[in-house]
Amino acid sequence: MRVGLTGGIASGKSTVAQWLVELGAVLIDADALVREVEAPGGLAYDAIVAYFGREILLADGQLNRKALGARIFSDDAARQALNAIVHPAVQQLQRERVAQLEQEPGRVILLDVPLLYEIGMDAWMHKVVVVWVPREVQIARLMQRNGLTRPEAEARVKSQMSLDEKRRRADYVIDNSGSLQSTRAQTERVWQELAECARQEVQDAS
Repeated sequence: MRVGLTGGIASGKSTVAQWLVELGAVLIDADALVREVEAPGGLAYDAIVAYFGREILLADGQLNRKALGARIFSDDAARQALNAIVHPAVQQLQRERVAQLEQEPGRVILLDVPLLYEIGMDAWMHKVVVVWVPREVQIARLMQRNGLTRPEAEARVKSQMSLDEKRRRADYVIDNSGSLQSTRAQTERVWQELAECARQEVQDAS
């Protein structure tokens, strides 16, 4: 069963992903795949350098993520261009790895995809889990975590679909605005339902 996990920047999605893996899910992390396709020799590397120029590279040839991030979060056209290069490459790897994992029935394959709804990947999922926090909490956590000014944090939050909209469209919502204990308890309840759905699919197939 393919389960999409999404949220927003500084929503706590990575923590929930880690817990779901501990409970038994198999994780395919889109951010890790992004780093893979953007590395020298990766599927998207040459196209990124061709579009943005060699000034976004470090001395060792790796992408200067800080410089690239500053560029795309202040320029909608640049962000859209980067997404158009990177997302198809990431989706290619995701589908290859999901196909391998689906050889074993009953697995809950967790695809951690920050822009799940924005790129239409929700249509490929059996279920979608959204990690939600109020917008003000999201901005405050992002400022603290990344050392950003409020305008910088607001720009990054604004670049993604609102968490309220993602919440409205989700199959399961985990509210991460309270304590870690509360978030963990919600995660465990969601896992129980996902695991039961996966077991039921195996039974139905047999």
